[in-house]
Amino acid sequence: MKIHEYQGKAILARHGVPVPKGEVAFNAAEAGEIARRLGGAIVVVKAQIHAGGRGKGGGVKLARSADEAERIAGDMIGMTLITHQTGPDGRVVSRVLVEEGLQMTRELYLSLVLDRAAGKPVMMASAAGGMDIEEVAASTPEKIVKVYIEPGVGLVPFEARQLGFAIGLDGPQVNKFVKLTTALYDAFVATDASLVEINPLVVTAAGELLALDAKMNFDDNALYRHPDIRDLRDLSEEDPLEVEASKFSLNYIHLDGTIGCMVNGAGLAMATMDIIKLAGGEPANFLDVGGGANAEQIRHAFKILMSDRNVKAVLINIFGGILRCDVLAQGVIAAVKELGVQVPIVIRMEGTNVEEGKRLLRESGMNFTTADSMGEAAQKVVQLAG
Repeated sequence: MKIHEYQGKAILARHGVPVPKGEVAFNAAEAGEIARRLGGAIVVVKAQIHAGGRGKGGGVKLARSADEAERIAGDMIGMTLITHQTGPDGRVVSRVLVEEGLQMTRELYLSLVLDRAAGKPVMMASAAGGMDIEEVAASTPEKIVKVYIEPGVGLVPFEARQLGFAIGLDGPQVNKFVKLTTALYDAFVATDASLVEINPLVVTAAGELLALDAKMNFDDNALYRHPDIRDLRDLSEEDPLEVEASKFSLNYIHLDGTIGCMVNGAGLAMATMDIIKLAGGEPANFLDVGGGANAEQIRHAFKILMSDRNVKAVLINIFGGILRCDVLAQGVIAAVKELGVQVPIVIRMEGTNVEEGKRLLRESGMNFTTADSMGEAAQKVVQLAG
């Protein structure tokens, strides 16, 4: 789950990470009032959407008075902001963050993410702050320094000092950096975050370190432990089909292809997408119905698949373990009847009650195409999708 910058900063501040003074505004008048409370001098008005690159798209602007902040906010709220992360459709801005202006001498990069290969959190820092970290990694990877953190020990001060000196901080600044990074790691662990990114982390003219930006993502599977964080979810920032899928415990991610996929198990779903591409097609989605899906969930999954107008054919690839093949067949037949599905459907299934499932499909009177292997299924669905 993602949250907005102002929400991430509020969480980080509670754990002791220094952030600029600022408040969120939902209309122009509120933005003007916040600017006045901040002293009426230079403030920054920042569009709040779940995407990076806002500055390049016109979503971050300086205001030199409260009246100017109000005018900028009025122009920004309601606009469709397009960045390299939003795609061509962009995102509608519904709120802005109004923050104090700062005299900055340096922009740095700092983040924490779980390295799944290492099985540890990794803290990354770079002197090249304010840039896309992907660009830095591609052009000057030596500018990114990393520390792998032992989960049972936590971030050790000498590791933080190593990072601080490696990105060019001086002695007093390194001491502040150690305190900041320790607080950042505390926030990462305490909230079950999967990503915390500060880009840029700035050094002010007074020598202070502040998180000028904040991005936080959280492990969906741990949100039951954090109802306060779960309540921060902004459904307007998410794909409507993905929101609908989450209501029925379905793992769905919308993609740009033409072949709808329904699979049980994330690994099998990834393999199914790969083999579709290998056969020359493009998957329209990732959809994992889970190992214990029932006929009702299958029906809802099919509804979501068919809500995507780009889908020209559907591949159902099921290994019947907990989810029996006959239950799958019943759910698919019911969904196709209810929705009047016109696109071709290719089904490949193996496992528990597979023969009963195949019998139900044959006797349904519907034009299902079956396959005995993943390769055969992929070839058939790509051909049927045209």
